[in-house]
Amino acid sequence: MKRIGAREAAFLAEMGIGPLWSLRAAPPPQAEAPAPEAMPPEAGAVDAGTEAAPAAPAPVQARPLAPPPMPRQVAEPAARQAWTPPAADTAPAAEPVRIDASGMDWTELRQAIATCRHCSACSEGRQPVPGAGATTARWLVAAGTASAADEQAGQPLTGEPGKLLDNMLQAVGMSRATDVYVTTLVKCRPANARGGERAPSAEEVAACRPFLERERELAGAALVLTLGQVAANGLRGQALSEPLAGSRGVAHRLGEVPMVATLHPAELLRRGADKALAWADLCLARRTGASGDGHAG
Repeated sequence: MKRIGAREAAFLAEMGIGPLWSLRAAPPPQAEAPAPEAMPPEAGAVDAGTEAAPAAPAPVQARPLAPPPMPRQVAEPAARQAWTPPAADTAPAAEPVRIDASGMDWTELRQAIATCRHCSACSEGRQPVPGAGATTARWLVAAGTASAADEQAGQPLTGEPGKLLDNMLQAVGMSRATDVYVTTLVKCRPANARGGERAPSAEEVAACRPFLERERELAGAALVLTLGQVAANGLRGQALSEPLAGSRGVAHRLGEVPMVATLHPAELLRRGADKALAWADLCLARRTGASGDGHAG
């Protein structure tokens, strides 16, 4: 702002206008002098009557983050060797115990059957079922296993299946009393955990087979007639699960004598239409037994 002169002021006063101020041009900005840098006080020097200002805390130095853990070094596994089972596992399975029944008479054979403990069926405490019928026979008739009724009666092929077998034998002029010895391939009835019937195992069949072979030798039978799948396959050395149809219709050789396979009477009671098949098998057995002929099978 600049102040007006006296003449101008008088002139303005005549006009009734008070003093005026006019805006001066702003002086050019001057560079501000930097503040003098404060000198740090000498150690231990403090002005008298003045309390020493607390020292500013030292700036906190940020700690560097710890490096991530290095992955644990795992040794490269050595090349694997081919696994070899222990010697005990590679040893061949032990052969089932084969009873030597040769040379036994009827009394010794029955005693051996009663006291046998060579398979799981008899070791379960089952009552063995020996054969019955003519001890000098033309035919030996063999079922696979005894039923619960047979076990209770102590002889094979009882009840309704036994009655049907008797009728079948009578139709070809034979009877148990005079011509036929009836037995089972497995002497003890195989049972499951609940006591029900189950199929026999190959081990049980192999353990009991010498008994049947000795029964045939003692009876002098010239032919073996098997009843059902288990007996036919077990005596032929076939898998027990093989269908019976593969054994029927032809005479096989069992040692020195022919063997003919037919259906079990219990099956015929369930499927009456199959009785015609059984009749054809009986006729084949009668012809084969009469001629003493048989084909290897």
